[in-house]
Amino acid sequence: MIFKSVPPEMDPVIYAIPFFLIAIAIELYVNWKEQRELYSDSKEAFASIGMGLGSLVIDILMKGLAYGAYTILFQFALIKSLAPSSYAEFLTWHWHLTHWWVWVLILFADDFTFYWHHRLSHEVRVLWASHVNHHSSQTYNLATALRQSWGEQFYKYFFWLWMPLLGFHPLMMLMMMSISLIYQYWIHTELIKKFPRWYEFIFNTPSHHRVHHATNVRYLDRNHAGILIIWDRMLGTFAEERDTEKAVYGITKNIHTYNLFKIALHEYGDLWQDVRSAPTFALKIKYLFMPPGWSPSGPDLRAKTLRRQLAEKESK
Repeated sequence: MIFKSVPPEMDPVIYAIPFFLIAIAIELYVNWKEQRELYSDSKEAFASIGMGLGSLVIDILMKGLAYGAYTILFQFALIKSLAPSSYAEFLTWHWHLTHWWVWVLILFADDFTFYWHHRLSHEVRVLWASHVNHHSSQTYNLATALRQSWGEQFYKYFFWLWMPLLGFHPLMMLMMMSISLIYQYWIHTELIKKFPRWYEFIFNTPSHHRVHHATNVRYLDRNHAGILIIWDRMLGTFAEERDTEKAVYGITKNIHTYNLFKIALHEYGDLWQDVRSAPTFALKIKYLFMPPGWSPSGPDLRAKTLRRQLAEKESK
């Protein structure tokens, strides 16, 4: 059987749960103290938490399947020095201290993989149908970070299949993925404005991620980073948060519901309607794999088209 249970002690997310709760409590206190509107819609916050719990249940199964698949592929690793020789050696501090550079490599490898997984989840509509859940909240707070996709758990682990083949240990991979998830939690806040310029240049920050969650045309499909913002800067998907343009959160067509199943499935329904109505097989396939907003006959509402139109308007 391909399923392989991940040892609970090897999942940093478990140890981070108290941090998640304490951070929300602090944000709630500051929200009350400063009379902010970070949690102006409490039902939306509870819906985000519900989505997170549902995602966690699904991920237990999918992470076990991924761990099993990675373990099988790891037997054919190309570079043996990237991993300990046995599970017993993996559990010793000595190997990790003497091979600290492997953790540096896996950080970059994991983060680059996450960038492409995340970017394509915005640029391929069938993947967006899963990922859109995370963006559907019209408020931006630490509870929003918990609004994790249910459908995304079924495909995201495929993007990392190359790493065990190269030689990275499956448990190190899963631990790094969890570390990335923990890092991405705290950047879902409006309480932190900007970090020093050097930090903002290298790392993903609340400022960069507010852009990512915004529906403003110039911000659409920007800043796909996990931990390192350098990939967006290098590959042309970076946008700076402007003091003159506050982020407007949500999706371009907001759904106005707290029903977890509608949050999780609404875009699948819209996609199915478009695929079913397409007159040819080729157009049906295009609806699946073209970016959100693409249409063969209607207006072109893809993010890159809207940004180009905005740039042309501003240049006049």
